[in-house]
Amino acid sequence: MLTHDEKVAAIAAEVRAQASSGARIRISKGGVSHFVPLPNDPRTRERAVDVSSLCELIKIDPDKRECTAEPGLSFGALVAETLRHGLMPTVVPELEGISLGGAVVGCSVEAMSYRYGGFHDSCLEYEIVSGAGEVLRCSPSREPLLFGMIHGSYGTLGILTEIRFKLVPAKPFVRLEYRRLPTVARFYAELQERCAKADYDFIDGIIHDAETFILCLGTFVDQAPYLSSYRRLNIYYESTLRRQEDFLRTRDYCFRYDADCHWLTRTVPPLTWKPVRLVAAPWFLGSTNLIRWSKRLDRVLALKRRPDVVCDVFIPAPRFEEFFAWYCAEFRFFPLWVVPYRIPEAYPWVSSEQVARFNGDFFLDCAVYGKPNSAPDKDYSAQLEEATYRFGGIKTLISRNHYSRERFWSIYNQPNYEAAKARLDPKGVFPDLYENLGSVS
Repeated sequence: MLTHDEKVAAIAAEVRAQASSGARIRISKGGVSHFVPLPNDPRTRERAVDVSSLCELIKIDPDKRECTAEPGLSFGALVAETLRHGLMPTVVPELEGISLGGAVVGCSVEAMSYRYGGFHDSCLEYEIVSGAGEVLRCSPSREPLLFGMIHGSYGTLGILTEIRFKLVPAKPFVRLEYRRLPTVARFYAELQERCAKADYDFIDGIIHDAETFILCLGTFVDQAPYLSSYRRLNIYYESTLRRQEDFLRTRDYCFRYDADCHWLTRTVPPLTWKPVRLVAAPWFLGSTNLIRWSKRLDRVLALKRRPDVVCDVFIPAPRFEEFFAWYCAEFRFFPLWVVPYRIPEAYPWVSSEQVARFNGDFFLDCAVYGKPNSAPDKDYSAQLEEATYRFGGIKTLISRNHYSRERFWSIYNQPNYEAAKARLDPKGVFPDLYENLGSVS
């Protein structure tokens, strides 16, 4: 087996070789990508640099509560190891197959994000291979602009090869409390109060319809009187309607949505039936299986008028109730997953104009997963994007994007991006952020 340094040296040599030929390249991490599958996706046409070997845990330091790992390591594998030390990452994305690198270059949040921010906010140092094949390190004190700009760059600035990040104490089990609130105003008020008091380890919510609001509150515990499982027969989000309390192993809590990729199994109804789940779980259930099958069905998906809407939008918390009123009137797709998210400081990849529209540092991630989008007279993906902008929010770039160049660079910080691009990728070996993502429609 190659050492970490040998793997990185080989990747850097490949980047230099491809760059010298003038070819544009993309990063291939192997396995399945958690970008939302799009038929005939133009992002797959560039030559790929294979980084699938970068998938190992390098070191856990229990005393410092730090971990060093390669970016292709999945959160499923990572959490299994950190829990042996009574530790876990500050943010564990809810799908087991999401990689550490994907969480950095994307925008991963979860139910501890009200306290810790996104996964990037727990990171201490990155090792990167630049577009010139240079291996460099950056941190908040060493090339801070590069460190900040790697977050949200979606693989357009360089290749992450190593990540050092913080861990926090964890217990073996999580006790969940489900509070049903009658109105969006009560739901938002209770969510705000719980976040302000920080009296729970985990806070998120599921809005089942325009009148059914469930606040999900989790606490680490040492013992559990019983344990539920949502790995095979039972579906997690449905349980929040029936139960007031639940106990899960901590690892099962982290990946409580994985079996159904939230609720995307609803698009294939038999996968929600218990007899089918009993037999088919190893082959069809789980986010990795479901994404892999969606890619295999690329030609079938291409026959649809448009792909379903799968997107996270970050709405400034003070405008959430306005956004939800619009959502119920115009969009109306449920469940809606809601995750409170506080950013420690404005990210350098966000423009100053957009930061001024945020109205604070507290957001609600509203996750729309699977809205059918075949109406002849409207494109719901474009509609959601426009509403997010109107309410001062920002969206992830994992799916279809409809921005004009002018709108895109009013949201994203073009001067900072160009400065990072000039330092890391002066010859444009990797795609440009707007060309790679903003122009996908």
